[in-house]
Amino acid sequence: MAEPGGPAVTTASTARGDVARRAAGSAGAGCIVAGAVAVTLAVVAGPGPGLTGYVSEAGIAGSEHASTYRIGILALAGALLLIGAALPPGVWAAAPALLATGAVFTAVSGAVTCSDGCPLPPFERATAADLVHGGASIGATAAVVFAMITLAVSASAGATVRRLAGVAAALALPLCAAVGLAMLVIGRGPVVGVLERLILTVAVLWGLSTATTLALCKEPHPVGSFR
Repeated sequence: MAEPGGPAVTTASTARGDVARRAAGSAGAGCIVAGAVAVTLAVVAGPGPGLTGYVSEAGIAGSEHASTYRIGILALAGALLLIGAALPPGVWAAAPALLATGAVFTAVSGAVTCSDGCPLPPFERATAADLVHGGASIGATAAVVFAMITLAVSASAGATVRRLAGVAAALALPLCAAVGLAMLVIGRGPVVGVLERLILTVAVLWGLSTATTLALCKEPHPVGSFR
């Protein structure tokens, strides 16, 4: 008979934890798909200025599709939390913390709407709400990109998760630098609009592929540490 707290209990507890993490991964993938579809519909169907504007313009107060946009943003925020919950034991603690931070900033960016056109300095006069919204959006993007980098170098994340994170980070970092420079040098326009959409596409594809990988992983995760 196995003693209380012995190997059998530990194995059962580990198995339950793996099932819960796979369920979180599945839910995260579903939230990403739902969120991405909702935001895309709001942007495409909304009255925004196309590629010359920001994605956030679909959620301004009074927009016919603002509710759809906000629901999509909140779904994406939930997906970040679920991906963090689905990560295996031993992953560097900074990764789930960064994903949680990104989720909070994402939720704030959806809750605090910008004014018409989502103006940002230095070329446009911005309101307090515009600054909060813009800052939250930038914070969310930065947190997610740093989470990618953290996972890329965390040995316990697993080879596939590390590879996905490394590729996504390699794509996102130069895009983030380019959009930041473009906003400071030329301001609103097709260049910033396209770059913003590319960054969001990379983040969504990374989140979906990572959540799916974690959901499909059927091997028990040994408790490890960052190496």
